[in-house]
Amino acid sequence: MSRATEPRSERIDIRTTPSVKRTLQDAASTSSKTVSEFLLDSALAKAAEIMADQRLFQFDDEQWSAFLAALDAPPQPMPRLQRLFAEPSALEKALNS
Repeated sequence: MSRATEPRSERIDIRTTPSVKRTLQDAASTSSKTVSEFLLDSALAKAAEIMADQRLFQFDDEQWSAFLAALDAPPQPMPRLQRLFAEPSALEKALNS
């Protein structure tokens, strides 16, 4: 069942200031939408953008080759990180004192 055909059975309630409500009402009216439609469309568009940013990478051929080369390259030694992991954590220090 797609989002378009799912029954709308859930509510989302928000509190806001009168000036924010007026701004949203004006934007919805300018978009020929209800405030609910405007908020839902805007929130879903932003959610899709955020989710795509977390799982979709778009590279041209040169960027893709560089990305693959970086993935295939052997790991570089990181002495500062090795020293950090060799130190006892704050919890370990607290338990041992």
